[in-house]
Amino acid sequence: MSIYKEILGEQFAKLQPMLQKRYAFHEGKHFKATGIMKKISGGPKCLLPFFLLGTRWKFLFPEQGENIPFKIANTTRIGVNGENQVHWERTFQFPKKRRYFNALMSLDATKKVVKDYLGEPSLFYSELIFIVSEKGHLRIESGKQRFVLGLIEIPLPTIFQGVVRVDECYIEERDVFSIHVIITNLLIGTLFEYEGEFRADDF
Repeated sequence: MSIYKEILGEQFAKLQPMLQKRYAFHEGKHFKATGIMKKISGGPKCLLPFFLLGTRWKFLFPEQGENIPFKIANTTRIGVNGENQVHWERTFQFPKKRRYFNALMSLDATKKVVKDYLGEPSLFYSELIFIVSEKGHLRIESGKQRFVLGLIEIPLPTIFQGVVRVDECYIEERDVFSIHVIITNLLIGTLFEYEGEFRADDF
């Protein structure tokens, strides 16, 4: 069973049908799509060194712009501990650079959250909470976060956390998925944001 179907339980059936199809993949399956990010923006210039460093881990990046070509690939795998995992590869093709925002997700059934390890190798950890709206849209919000140093994970105080909110829906009239991701910080404000649309390659 898909980790997303499992975490949502009965709520999964309330998702828009195409979102159900998008998130229902299980072991050996994948989802690939291509689209355009209408806008990609980031935080203040003082964070430039941090974002440049993030590119080494395929985590965050400093480039910003409009109408940026985008690809996403979700593939399933089995982790060394036997748990079901979903690898996320998000690719942004800027005029002079190709950037990534990658992650590895798995399920914590006890806490009823999705474990999200960001970067390759992992640099940050965040618990994710999945919510289905009355309209059948999907919202993802972050919970507890940790900084990852190899096998050591250091809890992040709230003041240092990047609060994540993801809104995803399917627009039937145009046969596209719409996505809006924003990461904010209590003190700094917006750290990273992208918004756009994509179409599945193999539905």
